[in-house]
Amino acid sequence: MRVVYNLLLLLAWPIVWVRLFIRARSEPAYAERRGERWGHVPEHVGRDVIWFHTVSAGEVIGAAPMIRALKARMTDKRFLVTTTTPAGSEQVVERLRDVVDHCYAPYDFPWAVARFLRRVEPTALVLMETELWPNILRQTRRRGALTCLVNARLSERSARGYARVSGLTRAMLRDVDHLFCQYPETARRFEALGADKSRLEVTGSIKFDLDIPSDLDSKVARLRSEWTPDRPAWIAGSTHPGEEQIVLSAHAQLRRRFPNLLLVLVPRHPRRADDVAALCAQAGLAAACLSDGPSAGQKPDVLIVDVMGQLLYWYGVAQVAFLGGSLVPVGGHNPIEAAIHGTPMLMARHRFNFAEITEQFEEAHCLGLVDAESLTGAVADLLDDPERRRSQGEAAREVVDANRGASEELLKRLEEIIP
Repeated sequence: MRVVYNLLLLLAWPIVWVRLFIRARSEPAYAERRGERWGHVPEHVGRDVIWFHTVSAGEVIGAAPMIRALKARMTDKRFLVTTTTPAGSEQVVERLRDVVDHCYAPYDFPWAVARFLRRVEPTALVLMETELWPNILRQTRRRGALTCLVNARLSERSARGYARVSGLTRAMLRDVDHLFCQYPETARRFEALGADKSRLEVTGSIKFDLDIPSDLDSKVARLRSEWTPDRPAWIAGSTHPGEEQIVLSAHAQLRRRFPNLLLVLVPRHPRRADDVAALCAQAGLAAACLSDGPSAGQKPDVLIVDVMGQLLYWYGVAQVAFLGGSLVPVGGHNPIEAAIHGTPMLMARHRFNFAEITEQFEEAHCLGLVDAESLTGAVADLLDDPERRRSQGEAAREVVDANRGASEELLKRLEEIIP
């Protein structure tokens, strides 16, 4: 099965190049440092590293406190953090540049992985969440390095996908020395796919141990004074194509009842801001972009957050939060950033990326399930009921507090097993 996988990769090689070129046209950052994606490692990256691989901004944000703490305990070790996306790279530079080396991870082509490994010579590989790559795992382990999957999550949908290539999946899981899972259900799914039960541990989700910026409260207060000093606001966070039209339609209806209401619209990918602005115009709503800054006398109907790394702050500004990626089959996005502010949350049915986490908030009655038709009414009901918002907000914070501590547990285990 691995031979077939590598043959398919070989056939896909020109497609990957073309896709990278096309992506770079809309996101110029993808045109930079292309050699790193083929295993060419920059000179500043050291050897004999503990290698953490994350994907994008969300995974880096979740892993950063743990990586920083582990480095503080293992000061003699050199750490490398790789990402796949420019957004993830930006977050590594912002949060970890003083303690780790950084470059892009190689694509899973055998020759690219081999070139990368010969250069960095890792003693351990720590993969975050569900970043399972057959060649990276096989070649790293053959070189004698420890391999771990940390904060592992595996939705039912993803498990079905892995089961379709069961031979490759079983071989890949044999190359993982330790699987630290977020929840028991995750561990059961990995075991059903062929993971050795003795290598599975349940340690909780490190996402609850969110690294709170020191300027959180002051920045939220400033954003409120600049954009919502005398008006209520609701937020649609991390939205995707197909969701903005529904959200904007709901907002147009809500403004008939709440004429002063602001919608803070945060597309998952800020490069889509122009497309979202066009949708606002089609809906008859006046939009402003955060990157343009507030203007005197300006009271837009919709504020488009087109700047990376701002969502956490804006969840604290709004009275109600809708979590994107759930009206369309993306799988939803992390509710914890809204919960730490005590902001009541709404989400649609596509929540498979965070099923166990969202279930906890649902059971605490602080996350409501909506669809395209019921979104307007659900937001309106919460805006009309301050006491309900307060009680749901307190419940959300309690869920976060009850789940903290996974990072410390993982730190202890990683200290024990990393050579």
